[in-house]
Amino acid sequence: MQTVLGSNGQIGQEIVKALYQNYTKDLRLVSRHPKKIHETDQLVSADLTRAEETNQAIKGSEIVYFAVGLPMNTALWEAQFPTVVKNVIEACIENNSKLVFFDNTYMYAKNSDVQTENSPFVPKGRKSVIRANIAEMVQDKMNSGELQAVICRAPEFYGPAKTQGITNTMVFDRVKAGQAAKIPINDRTLRSLIWTPDASKATALIGNTPDAYGQVWHLPCAERVSYQDIIKITEQVTNQTVKFSVIKMWQFRLGSLFNPKIKELMELLPRYKYDNNFNSDKFKAKFPDFKITSFEEGISKIFEK
Repeated sequence: MQTVLGSNGQIGQEIVKALYQNYTKDLRLVSRHPKKIHETDQLVSADLTRAEETNQAIKGSEIVYFAVGLPMNTALWEAQFPTVVKNVIEACIENNSKLVFFDNTYMYAKNSDVQTENSPFVPKGRKSVIRANIAEMVQDKMNSGELQAVICRAPEFYGPAKTQGITNTMVFDRVKAGQAAKIPINDRTLRSLIWTPDASKATALIGNTPDAYGQVWHLPCAERVSYQDIIKITEQVTNQTVKFSVIKMWQFRLGSLFNPKIKELMELLPRYKYDNNFNSDKFKAKFPDFKITSFEEGISKIFEK
């Protein structure tokens, strides 16, 4: 039995599909209101802020995938994320389940330094601190030997369907709606973006590779591109001219005074001033046959009719 926590989210759904296709049909999908993807999926409704419900959701699982996402709300993150992760860790230890922890890069320095699995945490902002703290919770239990776990870390997502991310929201969704794209901060800095199905397939692969455990893995990305490059590829794919404007930091600051969603983004925006150098060479060396989706392929799929 392999269990996906947060199975309704885009990453969780893609992990379920990858597991079903390549590893096992014996799958448990856990969410507050889980939905089947395959006929054989077992559904468990659980509130992971409750220890007993978390334990019951995980009981009997060989491998547990943590793909839980919360709305972009700092107060909610502070109130719930540490409790959820603590409950999951304790349930995995009690049930002798392996944990595959899907993580992001919020805790890394927001500059052009090369980001590797050994990069130090330099969290700035409340959300970044929370992500650093919960990653350290998993790392500490993993290092102590109490928990058999692996951390899979991904940069910003882009992808099909309901993929959540700044690039999807400000560029692809707007172009689809016939509107001008909006580029955050700088259209020339290089971005590390990961195709959501690639992130999930790689996570499923790592989870089913016994000697990958006890480590941190950066998930595989195509070569970095600038937003100017993304606009050019989008124009080629859609066969139309894509209008765009660059939204400067002062404009975001002004907007944040009136728009709560923009306010929640503010601590993440400084990273768009610099080249984002997310390195996944370790994964590529370990799994050389893994096919990474190119930006041309990915953007083409986003705009498929």
